[in-house]
Amino acid sequence: MSTQVERTYGLEALGIVRSGPVSWNLSPAALYEEAVRRSEGLIGAEGPLVCRTGQHTGRSPNDKFVVREPSSERHVHWGNVNRPIDEAKFDVLHRDLTAYLQDKELYVLDAWAGADPAYHLPIRIVNEFAWHNLFARNMFLPEIDPTRLAQHRPEFTVIDAPNFRADPARHGTRSDVFILVHFGRKLVLIGGTSYAGEIKKSIFTVMNYVLPLEGVLSMHCSANIGADGDTALFFGLSGTGKTTLSSDPARRLIGDDEHGWSDRGIFNFEGGCYAKVIKLSAEAEPQIYETTRRFGTILENVAIDPNTRRLDLDDATYTENTRGSYPIDFIANSVPSGQGGHPTNIVMLTADAYGVLPPIARLTPDAAMYHFLSGYTAKVAGTEVGVKDPEPTFSPCFGGPFLVWHPTKYAEMLADKLRKHHAQTWLVNTGWSGGAYGTGSRIKLRYTRAIIDAIHSGALASVPTQDDPVFGLAVPASCPEVPAEMLMPKTTWADKAAYDERAKKVAALFRENFKKYEAQASAEVRAAGPKV
Repeated sequence: MSTQVERTYGLEALGIVRSGPVSWNLSPAALYEEAVRRSEGLIGAEGPLVCRTGQHTGRSPNDKFVVREPSSERHVHWGNVNRPIDEAKFDVLHRDLTAYLQDKELYVLDAWAGADPAYHLPIRIVNEFAWHNLFARNMFLPEIDPTRLAQHRPEFTVIDAPNFRADPARHGTRSDVFILVHFGRKLVLIGGTSYAGEIKKSIFTVMNYVLPLEGVLSMHCSANIGADGDTALFFGLSGTGKTTLSSDPARRLIGDDEHGWSDRGIFNFEGGCYAKVIKLSAEAEPQIYETTRRFGTILENVAIDPNTRRLDLDDATYTENTRGSYPIDFIANSVPSGQGGHPTNIVMLTADAYGVLPPIARLTPDAAMYHFLSGYTAKVAGTEVGVKDPEPTFSPCFGGPFLVWHPTKYAEMLADKLRKHHAQTWLVNTGWSGGAYGTGSRIKLRYTRAIIDAIHSGALASVPTQDDPVFGLAVPASCPEVPAEMLMPKTTWADKAAYDERAKKVAALFRENFKKYEAQASAEVRAAGPKV
């Protein structure tokens, strides 16, 4: 870069004026070498780079703040997700962070978020760790053309310095960890944590802010496409089967986590995947398993033998949240363009540990809005000390921690897309049947796959439905390869009175949670919830 370009678009523009050596847009092989030289990780026996994230093995949502500033203040839905921080505090932390980076080796990636060229967001990621830079290269869309690279002008920049720790008294943070988003300056600061997923989700937060301004719905979902060009979306929280069910050998994967829906269709935000790998097996998830044996994949917190460098994917010593980051083209049947047409089917996944929701229900547009805003799933009993019953989780739009606008903004955009493009929406329960967790049993994966296959084939489109009297859901009377008695959950319970009690309890949970949206929701959407 020339001196003038560096001052305008380079690190000097970010306040980083006296760093050590800066490596720009290194290849994966070069980043491997840097990571090993700096003792950031080990190379596994079959090629992956295995790294540890230390104390933080997952996101730190309580340490994420949005700067309250004039250009974005009126748009942000302030609260527990978007915690405000003063611009003056941001300035102090920014100055202290850039001072810390003096004389430090840095790694810079110029890339894009958004596979659709009409909605490309040019980004820059500045990393203290080489392996974090490789993570960013895997997850985003790196610019590799030399001419375009020379002209790359980032609109948003992430500065990621895991070893810099905030001082809450000085910087206004909750702890020494921080993820600060300044929409006005188009700058994200991350520190105090080595969990690479913070980089990915900070850009997702940015996309959730900027795309609705352009009339594009940003979504926390996976997407795939069939041989006939029919696109499907899969919304779902952790543990509901979003990744598993969208990874289908009969269909091509558009993306596994973050997408936009524009007037042109669906597009992936990313160029890679970030999959959980704990207890991964070649039999259950052959495509994802294969990526753990490849050069270019990063494995986070996976156990590795220091002598043989063999992996143990079943070992949860460091965390249950072991992760693999890899380019999406490591999946053989992925879509190179990262784009698809308007969806034919939208699947909202829930893992109901109470065992009272049907395994499949056809949703009206109003019911789709209700369940989209609810974003329900349930943790099983025993996962936390003192939890004796399944614990409900409601995350609006199936991505609450990353929303910037009020959830109803995204719901209204989804409703508009459904009206225009006539996508059919389904609620699919991958949780329990025949009783709650501890009494009933988890719905077999082969039955859920049969349900998804029937959705894709259109076999359920004209099947008569029966009304669920508690939840008001339209339940298909039959589904190929699925026992008919499973479809209405009450029939699978030996104790019908116990079912009634549980169903009423879950219905009450839905209704209590939805109170926060009642003022913005239409009467039709409010009426689409549970009837009891």
